Amino acid sequence: MKFATFDLNGSIHSGVVSTGGDAVHPLPAGETLAALIERGGEALRAAGEQALSQPSVALVDVRLLPPLQPPTVRDFVAFEEHVEGVAITVQGPDATVVPEWYELPTFYFTNPYAIIGPDDVVPMPPGSSVLDFELEVGIVIGRAGKDLTVEQAAEHIVGYTIFNDWSARDLQAREMRVGLGPCKGKDTATTLGPWLVTADEFEAYRDADGFLDIALRASVNGVEIGRDSLVNMGWPPAELVAYASRGTWIRPGDVLGTGTCGNGGCLGELWGLGRELAPLKPGDTVALTVEGIGTLTNTVVEGAAPQPIPAARKRPRTRRDAFDA
Repeated sequence: MKFATFDLNGSIHSGVVSTGGDAVHPLPAGETLAALIERGGEALRAAGEQALSQPSVALVDVRLLPPLQPPTVRDFVAFEEHVEGVAITVQGPDATVVPEWYELPTFYFTNPYAIIGPDDVVPMPPGSSVLDFELEVGIVIGRAGKDLTVEQAAEHIVGYTIFNDWSARDLQAREMRVGLGPCKGKDTATTLGPWLVTADEFEAYRDADGFLDIALRASVNGVEIGRDSLVNMGWPPAELVAYASRGTWIRPGDVLGTGTCGNGGCLGELWGLGRELAPLKPGDTVALTVEGIGTLTNTVVEGAAPQPIPAARKRPRTRRDAFDA
């Protein structure tokens, strides 16, 4: 099933997208997708089946919102081709994937307050002139767990959505030279949507090792930039979930990004391969399509000017120690 959250005449609802994909069947008033996920897969399925038996609203008559507001967002870097391309962009033509990448999955926490939905505008991050998109799939957690095995982790995935990790490459480059980050380079917007598709709908795409052979495509202003498949991840989704749960809890509604796909999943990778593509600018429209889910579209607009922050003060050459008194 496909579960959406939407605004209908100023009122927020959750619902199930019709089989034809052109309408949505609202859940009972006040019922949210997040609450249903919290109650478990059976409750989610039963609510969806009940909604499908009720009248629908045309999708053109609603404004789609992010399917859920996740309490935490982890973003992995699980595509080797993307890692290699970005390394060349940053370090030069002889750059390679570091050995540590192959050892275990790597992720960072991104901003859950920056979640936006399909067709929302994306403001240029303050102080940035080098904006990029990143085509990913969001893995949505349906059950709490800690220190999960890979086999257990697979049962904790409730569904998938499209995930666009908007990246201010100039801000990111500066802050990561400090040895920490990404920070403000990833802080302005992350798009989720257009809806959550339950995990059972992807079983036909799964191979014997747990990878999903799902086609991915990115375009800017109607021109295709890249395409890949989720099967090219270094780790399948369940292994990312298991690693995320190591030593800590994952909880219902948490979102894990797969990381950006290769072969043009972002501009930053292609710059390293010699593709002369301009960074995103106000007026540009990015469309990301994932097989089995749909298309997620956003347009870039002007953003706020950065408020000034002073440079760091140099450390003092003397220090008063009150404890010597």
